[in-house]
Amino acid sequence: MIQKQDYTAFIKQKAKQLGFDFCGVSKADFLEEEAPRLEKWLNQQMHGQMSYMENHFDKRLDPRLLVPDAKSVVSLLYNYYPAKQILHTEETLKIAKYAYGTDYHFVIKDKLKSFLQSIQEEIGEVGGRVFVDSAPVMDKAWAAKSGIGWVGKHSNLLNREMGSFFFVAELILDLELEADAPTKDYCGTCTRCVDACPTDAIVDPYIVDGSKCISYFTIELKEEISESYKGKFENWIFGCDICQDVCPWNKFAVPHQEPKFEPNEGLTQMKKNDWIEITEEIFGNIFKKSAIHRTKLSGLKRNISFVTS
Repeated sequence: MIQKQDYTAFIKQKAKQLGFDFCGVSKADFLEEEAPRLEKWLNQQMHGQMSYMENHFDKRLDPRLLVPDAKSVVSLLYNYYPAKQILHTEETLKIAKYAYGTDYHFVIKDKLKSFLQSIQEEIGEVGGRVFVDSAPVMDKAWAAKSGIGWVGKHSNLLNREMGSFFFVAELILDLELEADAPTKDYCGTCTRCVDACPTDAIVDPYIVDGSKCISYFTIELKEEISESYKGKFENWIFGCDICQDVCPWNKFAVPHQEPKFEPNEGLTQMKKNDWIEITEEIFGNIFKKSAIHRTKLSGLKRNISFVTS
């Protein structure tokens, strides 16, 4: 028992050293409550063209299928809230805050690899894998199970101390650790996120129709955006923060401490016309290491044209 406590304490301390804001542990088990919800969501086609959501259904619900003999899921939150919001005037177009700097996959994956290595050096032979939004893992469900937040009505993870502007990552380990208890849901009767969504993507509290979300249209959708959504994007051209921006819990958000998440200087100076006239060269220079690469220049131009024409 002492050993389990010691290992857990070491892991939480190491998470802090690596810059993670919160760390929680849950037992690696089948996600019984999430299974019927996920199945219903997929059957209702709320994933739109995100066909990858249909893949690996069993793995998505059971971490032991991803890591043989998995015993624990270590959930981590990494803050990306910027000290200063950019691109939020009528003079420009908007991109989600998480995409201001270097693509989070690179930044966090490096930290996670170093984390796993530290665990193996300290404890010995520990098998495991690291994940940051890159495999069939229900990261928000695991984070909620581990007590570092709860899933809000907008389906993002919320934390009472710092809101929701976090990346969620995890280590799945074949090491038995002390599990934390889930926290309460503190959304109460508030429906600000539901009311604020201009495309009515939050069809019911806690249920988001992904195929109606501005983030889906501007990143995942590979074809033309339906004209029926014209005038509803409020100038968002990559992702969307509306449901998080209106959430009262985000008044507790504090600026991140990650230099790699600072915006490229060229990005901070972009005006509406600069976006409209963006070239391959400018796109390459400004977004070389950015998450915006996901939509490619052609996708970005489509989004820009949709909100400006």
